Amino acid sequence: MDRFGDIRDAALELFTSKGYEATTMADIGAAAGMRGPSLYKHVESKQDLLARIMIATMEQLLAAHHGAVSTARSPAECLRRATEAHVRYHARNRFEAFVGNREIRSLVEPHRGQVLRLRAEYETCFRRLIQAGVDAGAFTVTSVRLASYAILDLGMGVSAWYRKTGEYSEDTLVWQYSEFALHLVGARL
Repeated sequence: MDRFGDIRDAALELFTSKGYEATTMADIGAAAGMRGPSLYKHVESKQDLLARIMIATMEQLLAAHHGAVSTARSPAECLRRATEAHVRYHARNRFEAFVGNREIRSLVEPHRGQVLRLRAEYETCFRRLIQAGVDAGAFTVTSVRLASYAILDLGMGVSAWYRKTGEYSEDTLVWQYSEFALHLVGARL
């Protein structure tokens, strides 16, 4: 039985609904079906739990990005695949995205610095893809940095409204958002 997984899931739901500050370890224990003291066999503290969630989220995003672009050939294909992986992650991991965006303020050092470095690395991945497209004459943007931020915002916004039971299938959503990203950079298709 994966007790850490249960604890993580309970914490994600509580951090999303109540916020990190308002959530206690006793709340997390009750939601995970454990007594508060038993939690400390699996996590050092609430801060440790938040840091592990946020670091894992960024590591998963980076791994998905690298896997998505590893066999792509053209700048447009790289950006499409990277955007698809980004949007798909946010559609499937709504709580992680919400907590990752809202609770960065709750992290303390050294965790905060580590998460911020991972976030900067992830944004740099998109910026490099866009710059490569500009350099190849495949994209036209006035600001590579702003284009990367806009594409990242596209995916992050999905976590706020997307539901599997909604109007759009995940594949339809992912495809359409990758089209948006390509249009955003003025891709010559």
